[in-house]
Amino acid sequence: MSYETAVARMFALGHELAGLTPSHKFDLAHMRVLLQAMDHPERRFPSVLIAGTNGKGSTAATLASILRASGLKTGLYTSPHLVRINERIRVNGKEIRDDEFASLHGEVDRVAERLEERAELPWHPSFFEMMTAIAFEYFAREKVDLAVLEVGMGGRLDATNVVEPRVSVITDISLDHQKFLGNTVGEIAREKVGIIRPGGVVVTLPQQPEANDVIGNTILELGARAVNAVSYVPPVSPGSSKYLVLSTEPSNPQWIYRYPLAVLGEQFLVETSLLGRHQLRNVALAIAAAAELSEQGFGGITAKSIESGIRETRWPGRLQVIAGRPGWPEMVLDVAHNPAGAWALRSALSERYEDRPLIFVFGAMRDKAISEMTEILFPLADRVIATRPENPRAASTEEIRQAAARTGVEIEAEDNVGRALERARVLASAGAVVVVTGSIYLVGEVIRTVGAEV
Repeated sequence: MSYETAVARMFALGHELAGLTPSHKFDLAHMRVLLQAMDHPERRFPSVLIAGTNGKGSTAATLASILRASGLKTGLYTSPHLVRINERIRVNGKEIRDDEFASLHGEVDRVAERLEERAELPWHPSFFEMMTAIAFEYFAREKVDLAVLEVGMGGRLDATNVVEPRVSVITDISLDHQKFLGNTVGEIAREKVGIIRPGGVVVTLPQQPEANDVIGNTILELGARAVNAVSYVPPVSPGSSKYLVLSTEPSNPQWIYRYPLAVLGEQFLVETSLLGRHQLRNVALAIAAAAELSEQGFGGITAKSIESGIRETRWPGRLQVIAGRPGWPEMVLDVAHNPAGAWALRSALSERYEDRPLIFVFGAMRDKAISEMTEILFPLADRVIATRPENPRAASTEEIRQAAARTGVEIEAEDNVGRALERARVLASAGAVVVVTGSIYLVGEVIRTVGAEV
């Protein structure tokens, strides 16, 4: 089977949420049947499992970078992807090759079809179940020292939750995917804490009271051990830009966060190019998880390797700044797709671009809280261009206009993302910044259009 055929067959299964109906929904029993028939690849490597609403991808990327810098062969599984499906599965920072993906897809697909024929599975595994099984098999064959796994959605019944993680990490929890996870932060938190194991280790940070209650009670009920990452977060007062500085590297003249840190008995200055004060919380979670893994005997994790791994972390599409392109204004790409993400983006834009005009190119999925997101973001904008990414779940430009009616902001509409971007370029005055946000699918499409780094 060719790579192109394998990818086409994957997408024919639908997007991540396809098929999640009352009759066909999350079910770990089905995932376990598939993995049993594959000789349990998930048991052949140790792992860290990361759940949360926002920040789990950034936390996973940072932790994986730390582990690589520590000399550990590291798997990283994330979702969704920005440009190519291969981005989701990496070993030591390198994406799975096309031929490897095609071969593994063929193997897993044949196992799935055989199970379906024997009625051991009621239907073919979903897109995400297939991706997860392929990732597990790849990590097992690559004999990774440790795999960092990002939960797809929720936690309790997510396909990734069949592993027995050495550490469970819970990032910030807020409202998102209410149709599947619940209508309150407490209900959503109860799905996220499903990754905590009896007697296990969970790394987290204080957050909304509803989430704190659920996390704390679950830890007590399961006899788990909590690791609070708050000691790795520098004190940042509202409106303060104390730690946002220019990099001292002549070849890398970009903004970074730099702050003092003490870990594993040493002190040093940590530098991260992941912008936005919310990213300091994600970095703290990664540091705390790395320190715990060191205590568990994973060799090579030192204060120096933690510092190096954080500095080397790259996670495109998260406040990614593209500047210096002839004929183009400075651009900021951010995958914020829920109100909490919108608030984080607003804070970062206010911190860095307080006195510069902002032109928003905005597109979102129809099932997202578009009204709330636009009310948070659009008051910052000098101009707004609504567009529609190439995704069947994408809201139309008219739906975005209606959802944003209460903002009172005038909104231009351009259904084609490339033309929306060109319109933003034409509108941009001297010093203006184009902000692309609202969906990872929109950001991915813009990255393909402008040829930005992934």
